[in-house]
Amino acid sequence: MDLFKPVDLTVGDPVRQIVRFMIPLLIGNIFQQLYNTVDSIVVGKFVGDNALAAVGSAGPVVNLLLVLFIGISVGAGIMVSQYFGARRREDLSKAIGCCITLTFLSALVMMAIAPLITMPLLRFLNTPAEVIDWCQSYLAILFIGGAGCLYYNILGGVLRGLGDSVSALLYLVIATTLNIVLDLYFVASLGMGVAGVALATVIAQWISAFLALLKLNRKTDCFDLAFRYLRLERKYVGELFRLGLPSGVTQMIFSLAIISTQALTNQFGPMCIATNVIVMRIDGFVMMPAFSFGNAMTTFSGQNTGAGRIDRVEEGAHKGTLVAVCTSTVITGLILLFGKHLMALFTNTEELIDQSYHMMMILGVGYIAMEVTQCLQGVMRGAGDAVTPMYLSMLTSVFIRVPLAYLMTWLTRSPENPHGEFSMMFISMLIAWLIGATLSFYFYKRGKWKTKSLITN
Repeated sequence: MDLFKPVDLTVGDPVRQIVRFMIPLLIGNIFQQLYNTVDSIVVGKFVGDNALAAVGSAGPVVNLLLVLFIGISVGAGIMVSQYFGARRREDLSKAIGCCITLTFLSALVMMAIAPLITMPLLRFLNTPAEVIDWCQSYLAILFIGGAGCLYYNILGGVLRGLGDSVSALLYLVIATTLNIVLDLYFVASLGMGVAGVALATVIAQWISAFLALLKLNRKTDCFDLAFRYLRLERKYVGELFRLGLPSGVTQMIFSLAIISTQALTNQFGPMCIATNVIVMRIDGFVMMPAFSFGNAMTTFSGQNTGAGRIDRVEEGAHKGTLVAVCTSTVITGLILLFGKHLMALFTNTEELIDQSYHMMMILGVGYIAMEVTQCLQGVMRGAGDAVTPMYLSMLTSVFIRVPLAYLMTWLTRSPENPHGEFSMMFISMLIAWLIGATLSFYFYKRGKWKTKSLITN
């Protein structure tokens, strides 16, 4: 079996195909998470807790400026998977060419905007004076070299839309390994501090993007990649934005919600900021099954919707979500069981380890709910309904989670804790996740997503 051959998800046992396609995505997401996690571990161990807080404080700003563009990669995957499932070679070629050109223009926009708003955003977030300069230098390097990140994500989305989740994984493994080596060299050997981990990340992302482009250029059995296909045609730009913009806006909404709560977190001081960084780094790994199954469901739904197999989409959604929930239950249990050992990787401060573990315990059951949310929203997106998941994310992340965080911390204020109980930040997140899963199930069962396909069969 050729692992690098595009996978046709319109045939075979749905669960077997979903799991086969998902496993490389899961491994890839784990390695993707290692980018930021290794950065945090290296600066936390070799520079100190304030440097760890600096990298964490920079995270929401990075997400805000990148996610809208990265969200377009989701639209690329949906569009490509539907044309691939429908066997429309000409449309597929033009769609992929459009993605490549649009990514180039997006990178230019990002590089122009980012330097102008980075410091104002950090000040708006009440970033402590001890870490704000480190944050600014970290962000400056990331955004100057940010085109590599955009291209890897968009080309990875195209490869996954073609059913090839293994190639993107291989290139990510190579890039992540290089990132780890460069992190240690730049920080531990050269003493470059926070700037060193940012430079290592940029170099690694450019390499992964270049390898993805080379692989795509060799897939001439599926589509054609020639200069004439790089033109921006209204049809494909419109489809890409219709499918990708809601996902990008969704991710931006998440980032704005995180920024809103980050400003609240910063009021608790560097120790709580560092706690939040550690929890969110571990959280990123626990979330990997949910995101991986969600992405697999998107491609599965896209290909089968393009082929006119809505019955197969529903079968895959039901069985795939069940497998995802079982997988997440096991992984969450292991993370909670060995949580303190994982958190000790980031810091030697016992108080920080204990506080981080306590917050992680609060979130436990929420990870199961996120499997339901990601899987069912992935099905809806793949079928062409990218708007409903956007509205649901907006509701849960902005109109539920953020007000709850502020309200619950305000209600728990005391002379000992003038800003309220820090744990309320995580309890509000858990409540939002549970509501999000319930609403996702309801809108999936309504079934309006079945009428949103790009393909008229």
